[in-house]
Amino acid sequence: MNLPKRYTITAVTVLAVTLFFGCESNFKEVQRSNFAEFVPGSDADTVNIKYTDSGRITGVLISPKMLDYSNLEFPFTDFPKGIDVTLYDKKQKRTFIRSNYAVSYKETGIIDLQGKVKITSETGQMLETEQLYFDQKNEWFYTERKFKLTDAKGVSNGQGIDFSKDFKMINSQRISGEIESNE
Repeated sequence: MNLPKRYTITAVTVLAVTLFFGCESNFKEVQRSNFAEFVPGSDADTVNIKYTDSGRITGVLISPKMLDYSNLEFPFTDFPKGIDVTLYDKKQKRTFIRSNYAVSYKETGIIDLQGKVKITSETGQMLETEQLYFDQKNEWFYTERKFKLTDAKGVSNGQGIDFSKDFKMINSQRISGEIESNE
């Protein structure tokens, strides 16, 4: 049986359109079945959290927005609008921390600070960088990013630094700047 060309092209077009829309429906179902919802377990506006140890305040965290993802397999807390933290040592000396964004990972105890990170000690030492990590367990800061460190001896710039929260121990890499020496 010979069909005219016009009917053959129309039949092929109808078959192709049917297959296309039939497969698209199945593809959307597969996408939906593989989609895991990524929403916070809770969120809060204007947060003011006080951390204590044996009745003594060890830190105060203030943030305009907090998203808690403790409902996920790898739980974390997100501070998309930044944080302002005050840490207290055993003698109640303070260290001030500010950043435009922060993420606290519950299982590792690491806090990732990003965007105009600025840490200032009560004695006037100040570190500025774009990203800094804080190991809560060891009370230790570190970064591989460029930094600017200001203290009573002068200003130094470098790339890569790690230090204790009270600035008593500082290990810096690739530094330059003018620093006053005791020699």
